Amino acid sequence: MSVTIEDALELIYTNTPQKQTKILPIEQVLGFIIAQDVFATHNLPPYDNSAMDGYAVKICDVGKEVKVSHTIFAGDDSHEVLNEGKAIKIMTGAKIPEGCEAIVPAENTTPTEGGVILPDALKHAQHIRLCGEDIKNGDTLLHSGDKLQAHQITLLASQGISHIIVHKKPTVAIFASGSELKMHFEQVEDSYQLYNTNAPALKARCEELGCEVDFIGTAKDSLENMKAHLKSALDSDLIITSGGVSVGDADYTKEVFGSFEMQTYFDKVEIKPGKPTTFGRIGDTMVLNLPGNPLAASINFELFGQSILLALSGASQKYLSTIDAQMAEGYKLRAGRRTLVPGFFDGKSFSVHKKFAPGMVRPLSESNSYIMISEECSLLEQGKVVKVLPIRFGFNSDKQVSLVSF
Repeated sequence: MSVTIEDALELIYTNTPQKQTKILPIEQVLGFIIAQDVFATHNLPPYDNSAMDGYAVKICDVGKEVKVSHTIFAGDDSHEVLNEGKAIKIMTGAKIPEGCEAIVPAENTTPTEGGVILPDALKHAQHIRLCGEDIKNGDTLLHSGDKLQAHQITLLASQGISHIIVHKKPTVAIFASGSELKMHFEQVEDSYQLYNTNAPALKARCEELGCEVDFIGTAKDSLENMKAHLKSALDSDLIITSGGVSVGDADYTKEVFGSFEMQTYFDKVEIKPGKPTTFGRIGDTMVLNLPGNPLAASINFELFGQSILLALSGASQKYLSTIDAQMAEGYKLRAGRRTLVPGFFDGKSFSVHKKFAPGMVRPLSESNSYIMISEECSLLEQGKVVKVLPIRFGFNSDKQVSLVSF
């Protein structure tokens, strides 16, 4: 049954379950999806402290000479009381003494024999980090479904949280099918064999997306060999195959998966390239059968495979999104089917790859994104705004540019 892209994505999100949870120490949770809300249990900073190396003073002593008695260092459990006419030398991060109304940076004072002369203007609470100004006790810090990256882990550490509940990362099993395919460590016969490029590419891409991946191998075009590969993959959350989903005499993928009582949600998508993409389920294991052509397999994985992984992950931000960009040049195509087109987004505009076809491997290595063009469109004019879907974005340049906003 052929479905639209929108229907295919809806079937993916409706039928893909979230992963179960486990508890991990925060040193091991990078890249995981948190499975609980996190609330602050104490203020940050937990006490008023100095933002500068300088002097703790009173506002009434503005412009005057004050006597300096001693120094408070960060980590000191000081119980000093600051009185008028006095100053206490204080280091960054040290607890503000009782009676202090401002901190004067050391470089803004004039040393004298017994102390320092203060500047002519002082503001109340200047250079003082107030208790709770960053985080207040009871604040919601993280929501279930947030991805734990470095600065989210900072929040956990700030509250003394050592362990957290997270969703397990999706496990993926990958194999390709085709007697003509050889692995990169094998010898090919140039006249009738090809290297298996899909399996290494899909494995690497799933790992980039944070999955644990098993490569099951390359299945030959026989029912017995394909069944053996499928049986080895059934303990994963998602099985991804490439090849064998068209209507050739040796395309056994549908027959083999059907023999394992796979529930098929769709087996054709109104898309170019990759119409025979199939999505289903065997027990608790999701299945994505991709076309054998390398570009078709990889670009359809970006759309459908990544959506399955996001649904599995437990992430609240589980839907693919886009960035608006202008077409760098005009692009003509044949209308009639929704089309995925690879290219490069430079932060301002999108350029369609100069030469691509479903069976090629080079275009995606030189692309960082793609666009989905309506089935009604036959021309995208230069300057037309399009919706760019990322494959990989690194906002770096081969030339040094200004990083300053004006």
